[in-house]
Amino acid sequence: MSKPMKIDFVSDVSCPWCIIGLRGLEEALARTGDLIDADITFKPFELNPQMGKAGQNIGEHIAEKYGATPEQSAANRAMIRQRAADLGFTMQMSDTSRIYNTFDAHRLLHWADLEGKQAALKRALFEAYFTDQQDPSDPAVLVAVAEKVGLDPARAAEILASDLYAQEVRAAEQLWLSRGIHSVPAIAINDQYLISGGQPPEAFEQALREIAAA
Repeated sequence: MSKPMKIDFVSDVSCPWCIIGLRGLEEALARTGDLIDADITFKPFELNPQMGKAGQNIGEHIAEKYGATPEQSAANRAMIRQRAADLGFTMQMSDTSRIYNTFDAHRLLHWADLEGKQAALKRALFEAYFTDQQDPSDPAVLVAVAEKVGLDPARAAEILASDLYAQEVRAAEQLWLSRGIHSVPAIAINDQYLISGGQPPEAFEQALREIAAA
């Protein structure tokens, strides 16, 4: 009999390690077969809540935030691209890529959860940003991605033109910050266990099996 497992996946759609972590988790769950009945909910986290509408060049941003040289930044991107590729996900990050504000994307994800399409929208947003190099702060992009996964585009546009779900998203962000989550991905399991970072499938699988057996 499968063990029910509540998984809160705290992440941002512009976080490369978050899609790597998600792919690793999904692969691990596939490897466990029928052992686990996972219920995954995506929780909001903003890497750059103060980012303006125009966004910022990724190299400039990483240099300002972490002090990385252009060479270090390029090498890190190459490593991340390879890690993603190993998990079947294509990243097109380059010197001209940009970092954007993701608050509106999180508002749509909150709505998508109510509509039963949150996981599909989350994956599509990762693809739009990392693979297609689209701007996840652009309402037109967000509406198109929502429609792609079967959500009502007119309703998506209405939500984006309002401040609907803004309060809920901010409350959720504050909740996870209050729980000590200051980097993502952070994967909380059954409200008891925490797995941090874009772990490989093997690490996730071991942790999941141990939790299921506990």
